[in-house]
Amino acid sequence: MTNSSDYTPPKIWTWDAPSGGQFANINRPIAGATHDRELPIGRHPLQLYSLATPNGQKVTIMLEELLALGHKGAEYDAWLIRIDKGDQFGSGFVEVNPNSKIPALMDRSGPKPRRVFESGAILLYLAEKFGALLPADPDARTEALNWLFWQMGSAPYLGGGLGHFYSYAPIKIEYAINRFAMETKRQLDVLERHLAAHAFMAGHDYSIADIAIWPWYGNFVRGDLYGAAEFLQVQDYTNVNRWANTIAERPAVKRGRMVNRISGALNQQLRERHDASDFETKTQDKVEA
Repeated sequence: MTNSSDYTPPKIWTWDAPSGGQFANINRPIAGATHDRELPIGRHPLQLYSLATPNGQKVTIMLEELLALGHKGAEYDAWLIRIDKGDQFGSGFVEVNPNSKIPALMDRSGPKPRRVFESGAILLYLAEKFGALLPADPDARTEALNWLFWQMGSAPYLGGGLGHFYSYAPIKIEYAINRFAMETKRQLDVLERHLAAHAFMAGHDYSIADIAIWPWYGNFVRGDLYGAAEFLQVQDYTNVNRWANTIAERPAVKRGRMVNRISGALNQQLRERHDASDFETKTQDKVEA
């Protein structure tokens, strides 16, 4: 790595050493398992292997919302995958997600276990499996899917772009920060204009579009992601803040944010979830007491 502004890329890139930064020890230019490790299996048909990053929160919020709606088949075991320790490169996890990214879901409710990976795919799979949180009306359904895939395509600019260069990179690069700050603000303006005329992303009803977008942009404008809220003056996006705060008050969202969490207040960390009662009895403050 060089701090020089006159860096010229070589003709052929080579991976010489970790490049620094918070996640340098797990980044590598190849796929596949690094070690043998079977995944645990709990008693519920749905087995989630995850961490409470924004992408991980999407799925735990979705599952808690389904349970709140009375879908008992959405009961799940949530196992902690420590991406900072390389758990995602264990052989069992790679079998579920060959891309070695959380979250990953195994549905064991049928005659043959079914893997589902990529957070957007998991949300859509669960919505269709339980017939919930995805509008039946074709126009509203299409709108929900529009915004679901908008999030999947846009979030890398917020996370891998602004989040990385503003919060995690070992050096501050003005060009990179400015580039991704501009794109993040543009995306916030997209949301601001849309939410000026809509209560939720697909219209009047809360859906998987909101569940996908909120852990990224809702957490961001509420100051819970990357510490860049003041930097980008997020308070100016009044409609986004209204939407974000409304969703934050949903009981299922509060629960979903706690699952597989390893940072923040101990009473807000439920590192593994195997039963609804775990929220009362197995948060990290009680585990460590």
